[in-house]
Amino acid sequence: MGAWPTRTRPPASRHWLLDGRAWTASELARAAQVSRPTATEHLNRLVEGGLLAEMRQGRHRYLMLASDRTAHLIEELTAHAPAALVPPRTLSQSSANRALARARTCYDHLAGRLGVTVTQAMTHRGLLRQDAGFALTDDGAAWLAQIGVDLAAAQSSRRPLVLSCLDFTERRPHLAGAVGAALHRHFLARAWVVPVGSGRALRVTDEGGAALRDHLGVAPGDLTIC
Repeated sequence: MGAWPTRTRPPASRHWLLDGRAWTASELARAAQVSRPTATEHLNRLVEGGLLAEMRQGRHRYLMLASDRTAHLIEELTAHAPAALVPPRTLSQSSANRALARARTCYDHLAGRLGVTVTQAMTHRGLLRQDAGFALTDDGAAWLAQIGVDLAAAQSSRRPLVLSCLDFTERRPHLAGAVGAALHRHFLARAWVVPVGSGRALRVTDEGGAALRDHLGVAPGDLTIC
């Protein structure tokens, strides 16, 4: 196993571990502004409860979310929490918050305004059903194949094919599950979205904007955060 990449500081992300990466107890303690022993105690309990998984590399212990189900649970709980009343203190913090709200990852699928807009566009075009939980339609399966998403690989996963995940900034559902993860990988592979900085935020590229318009009828203004 290769060594984990060296990082000088963690990503400026609102919710740690939802970026799908592993972090040390020291890094998580600094983010939570608590002592290392306090963080370690809580992290150990989360590992014991099956919510976190740990990996050891030499003397270092790295922690990450145990599964996509844990990430889904966190996003759902966050969406039901009261909105934060503390305004951003700096322009950079405000810009970072807006970037996260516009487009980000939720563990391994698209979230924020982008994720919700893609989900709604798929629903309006008959590719996805939301009337009794999420369900991929036959037209949806054909559409995925048309744009180059390997649905067979997604179906081989043990996780649900499609899953509704309540977005914590939009307070509306976005698409999770195996198809949601496959779409996220496809968007990255085609450079329709690119990561912003070292956190969870994404930026829709010009190519991505054109693809969203051509494949789903999404206009640039649909992704605007007021």
